Amino acid sequence: MSKTLISTVLASLLLGACASQPQRTAFAPEESAASTPAVAVAAPATPPNDNLNAVAWTQMAIERDLIYIQAYRAAQDQLAFALRDTHWEALPEGERKTPLKGIRKTAIIVDIDETVLDNSPYQARLVRDGRDFNEFTWAEWCREEVAAPIPGALEFTRFAASKGVTVFYLSNRARDLREATISNLRKEGFPIADDEDVFLGLGTIVSGCEQNGSEKGCRRELISRSYRVLMQVGDQLGDFIDVLANTPSGRRDAIEPYMDWIGRRWFVLPNPTYGSWEPALFNNNWSAPAEERRRTKIENLRYDDKEEN
Repeated sequence: MSKTLISTVLASLLLGACASQPQRTAFAPEESAASTPAVAVAAPATPPNDNLNAVAWTQMAIERDLIYIQAYRAAQDQLAFALRDTHWEALPEGERKTPLKGIRKTAIIVDIDETVLDNSPYQARLVRDGRDFNEFTWAEWCREEVAAPIPGALEFTRFAASKGVTVFYLSNRARDLREATISNLRKEGFPIADDEDVFLGLGTIVSGCEQNGSEKGCRRELISRSYRVLMQVGDQLGDFIDVLANTPSGRRDAIEPYMDWIGRRWFVLPNPTYGSWEPALFNNNWSAPAEERRRTKIENLRYDDKEEN
């Protein structure tokens, strides 16, 4: 065999061997460029999710905790005024059917999810797994009974209870999640009245009041039959007032008459991960394809572009 032919064969073998080696793009911390490099391992693909930033902010931003603590401290300061003023009322117009005269018991109404309990781990699971909310996985999460308190919520509700104020947990969790929810709240130290059913979940029947979907008006009315409601705390507009037209303008119109109550009788907490604000942007049509819903949300954004001359 000629030297030229041998050289050609050896070159071909070397090229083939190099081509068969795995791609190496990174070195382990203890390796130098002269040592054998580690094989790069691709991270599992995470599907894009519109909720990623919202969940990350909820779990990691200290500003989020400070906002909650700030709101609950302000609510605690206001509670002293509310207790002294026998005419103080935190129910929207029309929901009190029972006159205040003669009612001596006092109450505050708090929502549960993202108001006193933090469900961001459930939202994080949805992001990780590329899934959407559904009732089955939500119920599974609730029955784990591991949701932690929202910053400031425990201190505020305990303070209210120490002043003889009954804390009602008015939630759109289904009634069949009552035991798990009460157990979760008890484990975390939230005050639960012994002589009152303080969990009013979705499906609670209120005699003499016609339920409007998942709105909370009837359940607030039920509380008002025996209590003077001093305050409401929530993360959704529907935690304070029934919203008849869930559109951006309809929501603003609903809250407008009560702007003076914000930070005094009503304390609103942030929730960027979910809420009725979102479907208001796409005509409440959850059956629309995700891309269509996303496009409609983008169309609702403000850009304030200057017009070209």
